[in-house]
Amino acid sequence: MERGPVVGAGRGAGARIRALLGGLVRVLLWVASALLYFGSEQAARLLGSPCLRRLYHAWLAAVVIFGPLLQFHVNPRTIFASHGNFFNIKFVNSAWGWTCTFLGGFVLLVVFLATRRVAVTARHLSRLVVGAAVWRGAGRAFLLIEDLTGSCFEPLPQGLLLHELPDRRSCLAAGHQWRGYTVSSHTFLLTFCCLLMAEEAAVFAKYLAHGLPAGAPLRLVFLLNVLLLGLWNFLLLCTVIYFHQYTHKVVGICGYLCLVPHLWQLVSSALVSREPGHGLFPHPNSIHKHN
Repeated sequence: MERGPVVGAGRGAGARIRALLGGLVRVLLWVASALLYFGSEQAARLLGSPCLRRLYHAWLAAVVIFGPLLQFHVNPRTIFASHGNFFNIKFVNSAWGWTCTFLGGFVLLVVFLATRRVAVTARHLSRLVVGAAVWRGAGRAFLLIEDLTGSCFEPLPQGLLLHELPDRRSCLAAGHQWRGYTVSSHTFLLTFCCLLMAEEAAVFAKYLAHGLPAGAPLRLVFLLNVLLLGLWNFLLLCTVIYFHQYTHKVVGICGYLCLVPHLWQLVSSALVSREPGHGLFPHPNSIHKHN
């Protein structure tokens, strides 16, 4: 007879704890949602700024040209100075895959929600196909430069012995080393990914300004792209500080800045939509005419 009040009190305490935990979860979800919306709005406004887009090429060029000077002011034994560090293996070596995954999801959501047309969505996604072709072609060109400028060496205790083997394949098959002028493909790739993501993500400011559907999933994908863009900038700075020779890095970014924009404009204008956001938003003049 005495256990009834005890059991009832225990159930009442359990109910109060569950209610308290439920309220705490709701508060945390509200805070997370508020931060998500605020962060995505501010990031969209920043990336959509015309001033930032004009200065971003100069920023990346300055990182590569003047960044190596920081090697005299940093710790050479830091984790980022090792070729085998986690970020270099998991992110830099697969930078194009990460970029396609995150940026492809963002472009897919933005274009489809803005147009509801599969054909237009596929056309905008095809810019990533062009980007993959550019990256693959650049990688082949860098290997060709190394082949044309290299020689075959055999490491010996006394030094290096030069062999007259004609190409890299026969040199490596003989167990020797091929040494040529190595353009920094990582510098090229990270620069390429940074500029591509900055151009594509800048569309989100116009998307929000037109009042198109922008729920939590789309905003989360956008912020993930912003975080990845920040990571690429940081890893590009680490690359120019710790890895490769100075001229190899400068040639890598100069090859991008001098050749890729013209090639990109020629190929994309002929095969795919001309620029990110093209045809997604109604022009003000067309709206007035329609009214």
